[in-house]
Amino acid sequence: MNKILSAMTECAAEAGRVARGVRPEQLSAPTPCTEFDVRTLINHWVLYSAYGLECRARRRAIPDDLSARDFTATADWAEEYAAQLDRAVQAWSEPAVWEGEIDLGWASTPASDVAGMLLAELALHGWDVATATGQEFRISAAAATTIEEIVDSSAEEYRSYGMFVAAVEVADGTEPFVRAVAASGRNTQWAASIRA
Repeated sequence: MNKILSAMTECAAEAGRVARGVRPEQLSAPTPCTEFDVRTLINHWVLYSAYGLECRARRRAIPDDLSARDFTATADWAEEYAAQLDRAVQAWSEPAVWEGEIDLGWASTPASDVAGMLLAELALHGWDVATATGQEFRISAAAATTIEEIVDSSAEEYRSYGMFVAAVEVADGTEPFVRAVAASGRNTQWAASIRA
């Protein structure tokens, strides 16, 4: 198993756990993604990190009807999300999926780069949802290092697309996943800042 798939598998399981920890009354709460409340963020997260993850592996477009769906309107949305993540990871477990390029609509990109981008989406928005709902996004040092490598290698490109903003400084010795969060432009002290 390559390191991106290994981290993807781990992060998918953790995303499912975090999703199950979201309480209905938290859906209107603010998030570190200032343009999203929890509900809007979850809908984005589910669409791209689960359905988008599978669709890219299968070289298909995300169905239009999913883009307008409020996934949180279903009482068992978290279980549905976890099941969809399992299907997405299964799609990426096929060795042939990693070969060649994937058409993103605006460019054809090596499959491994697309997988890395979607892994970052899964983990960073997982951190956003966890932080906004009083949870932690917990992953191994190996997975954290993989995500940090992806963020570091792609940060400037992602900033040019508006996916990331300017990096936030962190102290020396900060663990890899927190460094990745900061490198994407997220305030790693967000939860403390909204309580201040």
